[in-house]
Amino acid sequence: MKSFFTLLKNETKLNVRDMNMVLFAVIMPLVVLVILGFVYGSKPAFDGASYTFMEQSFGAVCAISMCAGGLMGLPLLVSDYRERKILKRFRVTPISPALLLGVELTIYIMYCVLSLLTLSIVAILFWKVEIYGSFPAFIGSWLLTMLSTLSIGMMVGGLAKNSKQAGVIASVLYFPMLVFSGTTLPIEVMPKIIQKITSLFPLTQGITLMKNTFLSLGTENYIIPITVMTGVTVVCTGIAVRCFKWE
Repeated sequence: MKSFFTLLKNETKLNVRDMNMVLFAVIMPLVVLVILGFVYGSKPAFDGASYTFMEQSFGAVCAISMCAGGLMGLPLLVSDYRERKILKRFRVTPISPALLLGVELTIYIMYCVLSLLTLSIVAILFWKVEIYGSFPAFIGSWLLTMLSTLSIGMMVGGLAKNSKQAGVIASVLYFPMLVFSGTTLPIEVMPKIIQKITSLFPLTQGITLMKNTFLSLGTENYIIPITVMTGVTVVCTGIAVRCFKWE
């Protein structure tokens, strides 16, 4: 346990100094929230809606930090360490692949938590955003969405041979999910064919689940998103640990 916290402390310092995740996982979601706030304010999500557009979009904005950390930051970090032979040096220490991936996973979880807290404070203070559903259910859906997204990043980072390969894979995953999963553009306004295609994305399932739990909508449709994201988390984490390459 001591080695875990020592490595966590050192890796967190290095990560924060880099500033990439501070910008894309913490500041970027906040900027998007503020823009949505200025554009839509306290307007209803649609005519006759009992909740505002901001309340409808809160879960989607929270997913931006997950997307940045899980689909871009985490795989690029692990593959970069491999390419620079840093993982090779770790190999001669008592650190196992599970421990190393666990430390990196914890760092990106902290980014997501920090983003959730800042978004919540700003949304409540400036636009009076309130949750209509169950708070524990929303946190559970947020947690499951975060873990499934980060597990994909762990898998890519564990399998990619170098940072160039990881960058290509991460870009193929990151940009479609960022644009079409509902983080920046509401799924409801997309063409039906796009909605059907993007429903296959784990992040889309997560955003839908967060929206439903936040607004107390569609409780009968929880099973499919939970099953999909749980399956993705278990499979991707298992592959990441089992197929991890030191060099």
